[in-house]
Amino acid sequence: MSSPSVPPPAPLPPLGPGATDKGLKGGALGLFSSTVIGLASTAPAYSLAATLGVIVGIVGFQSPIVVILAFVPMFLIAYGYKELNRADPDCGTTFTWAARAFGPRTGWLGGWGIVAADIIVMANLAQIAGAYGFQLIGADGLAQNTFWVTFVGVLWIALMTLICYIGIELSANLQKALLTIEVVVLFLLSITALVKVYGGTAPGVSSEISWSWFNPFEINSFDDLTKSILAGVFIYWGWDTAVSVNEETADRDRTPGRAAVISTVILLLVYVMVTTSAQAFAGVGDKGIGLGNPDNSGDVLSSLGAEVFGTGGWGTVATKLLIVMVLTSAAASTQTTILPTARTTLSMAAFKAIPQRFARIHPRFLTPTWSTVGMGLASIVFYVILTRVSENVLADSIGSVGLMIAFYYGLTGFACVWYYRKVLTRSAHDLWTRGIMPGLGGVMLLYFFVNACFVYAAADYGSTSWTLPFPPHRQLGGVFVTGIGALLLGAVLMFAYSAFRPSYFRKDTIPVSSHDREGH
Repeated sequence: MSSPSVPPPAPLPPLGPGATDKGLKGGALGLFSSTVIGLASTAPAYSLAATLGVIVGIVGFQSPIVVILAFVPMFLIAYGYKELNRADPDCGTTFTWAARAFGPRTGWLGGWGIVAADIIVMANLAQIAGAYGFQLIGADGLAQNTFWVTFVGVLWIALMTLICYIGIELSANLQKALLTIEVVVLFLLSITALVKVYGGTAPGVSSEISWSWFNPFEINSFDDLTKSILAGVFIYWGWDTAVSVNEETADRDRTPGRAAVISTVILLLVYVMVTTSAQAFAGVGDKGIGLGNPDNSGDVLSSLGAEVFGTGGWGTVATKLLIVMVLTSAAASTQTTILPTARTTLSMAAFKAIPQRFARIHPRFLTPTWSTVGMGLASIVFYVILTRVSENVLADSIGSVGLMIAFYYGLTGFACVWYYRKVLTRSAHDLWTRGIMPGLGGVMLLYFFVNACFVYAAADYGSTSWTLPFPPHRQLGGVFVTGIGALLLGAVLMFAYSAFRPSYFRKDTIPVSSHDREGH
């Protein structure tokens, strides 16, 4: 029998390095602004445009149920974030929590997972922003020119870095405007498509929504199910930004966690609406406007624009709005990708896990200085190098982000279980929200991580392949090499820094928070 819930004791005094206030602008964000940041970070329009075709190519008409199933581990991990944030609303999130649960080295690798994933995805977001900027003004030739797309992409990163540098409130207000454009256009696309389907004016490939689309047992194989869910996880990734800005949020031990959970639920509703309506209108064929057409897999939504809205009058305007939607989605995500990375490195520097100059705060704007600018510069360098090497390498690098997502999200789920292990039997609520839910989410993401390693390692997976320089000289897929290589690079950097500054990596310097209310 579970005992009644007992009010938590008063917060403990600061006990460790970095446990004190880092100097960020507290109370700048409310629940609505935090939720907007969490939603915008996922780039709903861009994520759907780039991923829906991949999912359809694997499971066909079962895409809606895959979108729902991919939500499950994200929702479970969001609860882990929510509960850990209650104990310690630190902007380092996974870095800080994993360090406290499993030790400083594990925490360092968790922080690196966030940084690596964000830097890699910034390259693709910048490229999308550059290409769509030219498409918006009708300069299709420039949209295919690598130099000019890269040039504009670099400007996008610089602009969004500047906005993040100036202040969190400006960032939040811009996100509200950009997210409004996304949601309104997605809603218009979905409703117009369904009206035409049920009004009999849709193309011949259209069909009414069927309950069979929501039956996972109609997927051909379990391997197809796991591949599609792994792809689906990407469209939910990013809501944790709402927790990364916790030190700048009012009621920071509760509001960020609530915003994370709310964000994932809203994303589910949006994704199911768009997926089912687009599938009903265009079908899953591999020709024409079919969602399974490989020629449209990079952007299935824009390819539907002319068909859904028409080509005259309002249709032309609406089709342009689709381009604006994907452009603003990528731009918004570019900005909100900088936010969590800058705050992760800020926290790591505050705890002396990386050079302390990254902990500097602007005296007027109350934002991270070195961390914000460093994230922007690192993203620009990575983006330019990849585009100079090959666009195929760039494409494979984006595919590898799924490995890092599964790594640090899953690690956070396990950290929640271990951190709260002594109080899981206190009540049914503690057992479910602090144990079973985040633990199950962690197990699911661990499985997806291992499964993805086998899938991505195939030489014919992705756009590139690499040959091992030592016997047996096996060929590996570029997606696997980039993803695992990025994580291994983090391990190398960690050991190198531990040799340079070993103090952080001693057991007795694991961060202890002033908000640790459970007394662990």
